[in-house]
Amino acid sequence: MSRLPTALAATAALTLGALAAASGAPAGAAPPPPERRAAALVAQMTLDEKISQVHTTGTGAGGVSRLVPGIPRLGIPDFLISNGPAGVGTGAVPQQPNATALPAPVALAAGFDPELARRYGEVEGRETGDVGHSLIEAPDVNMVRVYRNGRAFENYGEDPYLAGRLAVADIRGIQSQGVLAEVKHYTANDQETNRRTIDEEIDDRTLHEIHLPAFEAAVKEGHVASVMCAYPSVNGAFMCENRHLLADVLRGQWGFGGFVQSDASATHTAVGSARAGQDLELRDNGPYDQELKQAVVDGTVSMAQLDTMIVRRLAVEIRAGLFDHPRTVTPIDAAAGGAVARSVAEQASVLLKNSGAALPLDARRLHSIAVVGPYAQAAHPGGGGSAHVNPLYTVSPVDGITKRAGAGVTVRSSDGADPAAAAALAKSSDVAVVIVGDVEKEGTDRTSLSLSGGQDDLVRSVVAANPHTIVVLNSGAPVLMPWIGDVPAVLEAWYPGEEDGNALAALLFGDVDPSGKLPVTFPRSETQTPVSSPERYPGVNGVATYSERLEVGYRWYDAQGQDPLFPFGYGLSYTRFAFGHLTVGRPGHDGRVTVGLDVRNTGSRTGAEVAQVYVTDPASAGEPPRQLKGFAKVTLRPGQVRHVRLTLDRRAFSVWDGAAQRWTVPGGRYTIAAGDSSRDLPLSASVTLPAY
Repeated sequence: MSRLPTALAATAALTLGALAAASGAPAGAAPPPPERRAAALVAQMTLDEKISQVHTTGTGAGGVSRLVPGIPRLGIPDFLISNGPAGVGTGAVPQQPNATALPAPVALAAGFDPELARRYGEVEGRETGDVGHSLIEAPDVNMVRVYRNGRAFENYGEDPYLAGRLAVADIRGIQSQGVLAEVKHYTANDQETNRRTIDEEIDDRTLHEIHLPAFEAAVKEGHVASVMCAYPSVNGAFMCENRHLLADVLRGQWGFGGFVQSDASATHTAVGSARAGQDLELRDNGPYDQELKQAVVDGTVSMAQLDTMIVRRLAVEIRAGLFDHPRTVTPIDAAAGGAVARSVAEQASVLLKNSGAALPLDARRLHSIAVVGPYAQAAHPGGGGSAHVNPLYTVSPVDGITKRAGAGVTVRSSDGADPAAAAALAKSSDVAVVIVGDVEKEGTDRTSLSLSGGQDDLVRSVVAANPHTIVVLNSGAPVLMPWIGDVPAVLEAWYPGEEDGNALAALLFGDVDPSGKLPVTFPRSETQTPVSSPERYPGVNGVATYSERLEVGYRWYDAQGQDPLFPFGYGLSYTRFAFGHLTVGRPGHDGRVTVGLDVRNTGSRTGAEVAQVYVTDPASAGEPPRQLKGFAKVTLRPGQVRHVRLTLDRRAFSVWDGAAQRWTVPGGRYTIAAGDSSRDLPLSASVTLPAY
């Protein structure tokens, strides 16, 4: 967007002066608070102008309108929206801009590092402003309840605490750049199958303990500007007109002061959504156009309600500086964005298996490498749909590996379409790297957790030809690995963003120590999941029943005594770590408990480890066996030890009382366990808390 023309800037200055005078402030005084300033502007609008401010218009990239036109006579700038959450996606212009293609959010989650999430958010925010836009639809914090979900790659995994910590950091990063963040999809947008019509039956306790905490953290701690209401119904009411969840919970219990925007075409009725608390419709010529106008004329929706809907958004814009300093189109710093993309990809990759120290590779001892598979010769930066980013550039795996291996190593490649040829190439090489993966996209779920297109057969053929085979997975969620027993090393690289090949090469050759941890459990089979019954997914007669209740993800595996292929929080390193000296302090007057432990690097190289703390409630609480309540990522030199201190607040020991609509702490003995995954917790101690 270009800067405001001189005449318009003068108009804006006059408006500010008039507002200051009206408030009794002396000439030259600061403008009135954002809400007063917004209300004064709305008071000068005609009804048609007001209606123009509650829905988007025009046809943008992907055919979705993402522009709220400004009102020049009042000094109100255009409001332009970018999709997310893996970087600047489709926007308010006919052609999608190019931007940094960051690794998928699930990869960010595997980093277990809020500071990394803040840097990720800074790139999102900075580049949203660079393309002249005001808001990015990010982050996406729905739980990965369904592993086949086509948008699982957009989320932060299966744990609400982890998702909340990362969401807060990401939002702070975005909004530090003078643009707005929008947390989505509120709430329980957990499947693409029948997403516009499915009714999700979820009890209140499960909502508050599993599906709402990340949104709550985004509001209370991240101070997110906007919340997107989702397509599905929850307990019989479409989310964009679900008064209980929008008004009672979001605004009432959490005190949300920003604005609510619909998902694209998710508004069903103007009256229902307006009364529930939806402020902006993401659609041109939808219910918030003529239907809402007629409702105001008829008195079905009051003029005061319409005014409030507009004031909420304008006040947020004013507070962020978008009125006084409208965003201008600026060249994107490709190098800066690429550096963050590479850092995230390196820190997020999860080493799942490394038998016989197959990794890292040593270029000095190699003469040839075969790089094969459908994702070997082109970067696989992200998933499809509205999260797609047009990358500024890409680095393919074969190019990254070739550059890192050096002139003394011959690197040959095959796309794996001919398994026999790929196997022959592998057999004639010292090492084979086979890169396989899944395809996730908005609008459809995967038909199974198996790799498609004969990729499993390709892996078998390659490893049979060369036992020195490394498998790299480019997936957005768990996949099945029927060949896992035959392959010495497996690296989960997720959707690694535009720096795919450089990050992969750095990990394979040991320039970077793998330190990612699984934010989702990997099952052994298609049926070994918490939602393997039709009633739970995809639903029966239009209803998906969340009868697993609190047992989402690893909570289900623990409660049911199931042994997954790889547990939540799991991830290997090129070095080794040990934990010791767990201390658990007495609860303070505010219910806080301090936990301390030592993390020691007992290996021979520098590496990073994630210390994870889980809480087991008294049996009377009716909670899953253990739940993540704290984590810290530490980088240690060989032999170095660091004492990690984590504070568990009262919420870490609380359960939701639906009848009282509040959090309570069941009195009793709590077990605090620490280690490097949900299934490897060598340290434990107990603490007794009174009931609160």
